[in-house]
Amino acid sequence: MDNNKNSGNVGECSQEQLDTLQKFRQFTAMKGCSEKEYDDHYLLRFLRARKFDLVKTEKMFSDFLDWRIKNDVQNIMKFSFNELAEVRHHYPHGYHKTDKLGRPIYIERIGMLKLTQLFQVTTEERLIKYYIQSYEILLNRIFPTCSQAIGHRVDQTVTILDLKGIPMKMLSKQVYNFIQLASKVAQENYPEILGRMFIVNAPMLFSGVWAVIKPWIDEKTRNKITIIGSGFKEKLLEIIDIDNIPDFLGGNSKCDLSKNIGPWNPTGETPLFPCEYKDGMKQDGEEEKVVQDGEEDEDSEAERQAMELAALRDALAGKITGPSSKAPHNPDKYELTTQGAKFQVSDTPLNTQAEADDDN
Repeated sequence: MDNNKNSGNVGECSQEQLDTLQKFRQFTAMKGCSEKEYDDHYLLRFLRARKFDLVKTEKMFSDFLDWRIKNDVQNIMKFSFNELAEVRHHYPHGYHKTDKLGRPIYIERIGMLKLTQLFQVTTEERLIKYYIQSYEILLNRIFPTCSQAIGHRVDQTVTILDLKGIPMKMLSKQVYNFIQLASKVAQENYPEILGRMFIVNAPMLFSGVWAVIKPWIDEKTRNKITIIGSGFKEKLLEIIDIDNIPDFLGGNSKCDLSKNIGPWNPTGETPLFPCEYKDGMKQDGEEEKVVQDGEEDEDSEAERQAMELAALRDALAGKITGPSSKAPHNPDKYELTTQGAKFQVSDTPLNTQAEADDDN
């Protein structure tokens, strides 16, 4: 949270900001949004993202609501990303513990990204759905659990992008588009979720790449990014305990990113995503729901409502199988839309204190 009495966070708003929040609240009520689902914390994220410009905020929020409908976010937990294990192999990423403020740490090992192989096992459309599902899990399961563990509200992440081993030839238009994809999803529909971002093991030539990426990222987000070469450990230790820093980043914590270990999953044995549930697994005494992509739900309305309530409570839906057929990958085209409920996160790949440390 910003150390500023007028930061725009709950309890840190000027009278003018509070007046704008009230007007925005009236606007969202007219849109049919309940105060329980879209509380002050939620709405203030959008207001901060548009610097409390009410007209711009209302436009952003309207687009967000349209995007939710277009992407059927209400039912996103019914999407099963069955290729997740293969995707993680070509694109290592995941959550690992928390920082000193209780914020979940999200890590991507970009230097190990194999983009061509990645899009041989999935498609842009399915990857976008996976990002949306990931954000919803962050909002509805990870943030609430972190808040419980630390004893105060947590609604931001710390993101680490590890570029170790990345060949400069890989920093192509395809990679730019891939990073832009996740960045756009987060900034337009999950604003103000990023707390800090560290881009570590950045090669000297990355300054040129950063010049290309920077325009995609809003100024406030850019100011949360720190770019560091190999001497990044001391920077991480300023906000993360050594026992929570992964071993491959010089910490004491043995890390398998596919386990997504943290307060939300202390042992690494509790699935985060519907596709990780095993055959025959039950939830709350009910048989897991099996739905093929594109199939009609044959359960009664009452059963569907029960499933939705379970999903809201656990941030997980029933077991779903059957990936859709894969369209050819077009690296020059990305069409998106995304956001969830209750708490407020990218952070997957890119959302982002633009400090460049010369320690490569």
